[in-house]
Amino acid sequence: MKGNNGNPLALTSLNHISRVCTSLEESIDFYKNVLGFIPVRRPTSFNFNGAWLFGHGIGIHLLLLEESEKLPKKTEINPKDNHMSFQCESIDGVEKKLTEMGIEYVKQLVEEGGIYVDQLFFHDPDGFMVEICNCDKLPIIPLVGEMTRSCSTHNLHTTSQMEYVPLNYIP
Repeated sequence: MKGNNGNPLALTSLNHISRVCTSLEESIDFYKNVLGFIPVRRPTSFNFNGAWLFGHGIGIHLLLLEESEKLPKKTEINPKDNHMSFQCESIDGVEKKLTEMGIEYVKQLVEEGGIYVDQLFFHDPDGFMVEICNCDKLPIIPLVGEMTRSCSTHNLHTTSQMEYVPLNYIP
């Protein structure tokens, strides 16, 4: 798409993430009691089972999968798998809470230019990956552009015109 610089669709934010699940009760419990989402009203016109939850500025839409055998069960926690990520206040606090809850997780440490980011990866009841991190330490630097920022909505910094190429970038 030529000339689609900036924000061609005028997007404003992430609205929701949709997840199929084999048990609404288990998934609601997980997203509510582990990740802190709250159940919210779902349109009554839907003709399929599901639930909506909201928290942290986004929604989670759960869709009950009637044929649970169609959902591949993942057991290995692989940080390179599809996942959704949440910023946290205290990675140590999250790690302690996951241990108390008996939730298996994998911990990783990422280093970039002397900045260290902790990541914790674990599965929801249906094997979808969740990451909790303290990623706001890591600046987001456009490949071409004017602004540098962190994952946090705070800490905006402007820079001169620059091009940043990640170490693993292959044109």
